[in-house]
Amino acid sequence: MNEIIAKEKVEDLIYEIRGKQVMLDSDLARLYECKNGTKEINQAVKNNTEKFPERFSWVLTDEESTNFLVKNFDQKRETRGGKYKNPRVFTEQGVMMLATILKSKIAAETTIRIMDAFVEMKKFFLNDNLRLSNIETKVLDHDKNIKLLQESFYKLSEKRKANEIYFNGQMFDAYSRIINIFKEAKKELIIVDMYADIKILDIIKKLNTKVTIITKKNNLLSEEDIETYNKQYKNLKVIYNNTYHDRYFIIDNKTVYHCGTSINRIGHKTFSINLLDDKEVITPLISNINRIKQKDWHTIKKVLK
Repeated sequence: MNEIIAKEKVEDLIYEIRGKQVMLDSDLARLYECKNGTKEINQAVKNNTEKFPERFSWVLTDEESTNFLVKNFDQKRETRGGKYKNPRVFTEQGVMMLATILKSKIAAETTIRIMDAFVEMKKFFLNDNLRLSNIETKVLDHDKNIKLLQESFYKLSEKRKANEIYFNGQMFDAYSRIINIFKEAKKELIIVDMYADIKILDIIKKLNTKVTIITKKNNLLSEEDIETYNKQYKNLKVIYNNTYHDRYFIIDNKTVYHCGTSINRIGHKTFSINLLDDKEVITPLISNINRIKQKDWHTIKKVLK
């Protein structure tokens, strides 16, 4: 018995099937020095079926047997001949129950060694699972860091795009950029452009948000244009005010872009679009815009009265 144990580690005879650590009937028969091999093991189970519920011991299915042989012995089921029978396996509890039935000195000594082997295997799997858990945690941390880096890169990239220069003739590129800026608005878009004309209406009709245009009163954007537009789209308000020289796009009352040209002059001369990020500039600008809007509202109410 000691020679058998010495030549091969019991831990190497423990396999994982159905998520449980088990031993084969053939290995147990050899370790227990059963004269009739697996017949003695299986006869013991057959004579005491009530002591071996399926959670203690079971016979592998054809699929389990085939997969087990290929995985552990690089051997297919059919290579073992036509008389090959699917093996019976025993869990730790099943091995202990088997030892009480066999009732021999060798069985008792061997069972102690087997129990020790099961304990060692549990430690191995526990440590392995802990290692996997640590690896998974590190992977999640790496994924989180990568996501943060991607977001930072995206913000930097967006900031770079928000500060661009467009040369004479880049009409389409500049036009597309302005459309994308307008699409950032979720609640309200305010356009400050003293030379606003019907081209702006072609852009804002595609937006699903309120639009306020602040411009000076001229023939470029007539009241008839505004009235006709609102009959269909109903999202535009125009305030006449000529106190601004530069062009601004205010997104949701918090983000401000400065545009170096009027929209109706896009592509005719070189200009730039800049995202303003200085709060000391943005805050008073938005406040002034809101005062203009509020004043206009009071004027409308006065006219209505």
